[in-house]
Amino acid sequence: MSAHVLGNTAVMLGRSIRHVTRSMDTIITVTIMPIAFMLLFRFVFGGAIQAGTDNYTNYLMPGIMLMAIASGISYTGFRLFNDMQSGIFERFHSMPIARSSVLWGHVLTSVVSNAISVVVIVAVGLVMGFRTSAGVLDWLAVAAILALFTLALTWVAMIAGLAASSTDGATAFSYPLIFLPFISSAFVPTATMPAPVRAFAENQPVTSIINAIRALFEQQPVGNDIWIALGWCAAILVIAYAFAMRVYRRKVS
Repeated sequence: MSAHVLGNTAVMLGRSIRHVTRSMDTIITVTIMPIAFMLLFRFVFGGAIQAGTDNYTNYLMPGIMLMAIASGISYTGFRLFNDMQSGIFERFHSMPIARSSVLWGHVLTSVVSNAISVVVIVAVGLVMGFRTSAGVLDWLAVAAILALFTLALTWVAMIAGLAASSTDGATAFSYPLIFLPFISSAFVPTATMPAPVRAFAENQPVTSIINAIRALFEQQPVGNDIWIALGWCAAILVIAYAFAMRVYRRKVS
């Protein structure tokens, strides 16, 4: 990116961040549901679930983080759709700014707001008994995986926000993403699932991402999970970015 594009993106990021800070209920809302699921599985179902660990909160944490991010990116699509409908994009395009900076402003705002949600969830997890011996490098690896996951899903949200014809359409895409962790290793080991469900669970991206984060938290060998997780995230990011930019160019041409 040139200095011109970076400067424009910074301005668009500041604009989107101000919108979020004026509506903090957005972050609160997207954080409540994952915390509610963490409370439900920890204190209601936890005693009946055999996850092979003495600390079920530790087992839950990676999946809850991904649920929070999947929930948060729906608001990115919603905000982008509202901008498209309000006519503000036409005003931006009449100004000497890089067109891609408008989308990148929304994308980076999503990364920041979802990072805040994840921090809140970790804080609640610590109160509930979450403990980890992960070092600084392990935490940095977890942060990198979560950031890449957020970027990938946010560009999927960009497609929905650009292509939708209603606010419901701009957010409905996130529902399958929110519930994808339920068919993964987020709450129970995949080995306990029926064969067809297990085959799906073990070969979908969420399971690899969860397993990699869980291994990093427990300072266990991550094996191939981290590379599979990064591969999934990178592939989704590249494809979603290319498709979103194509839709965007059609909209503004």
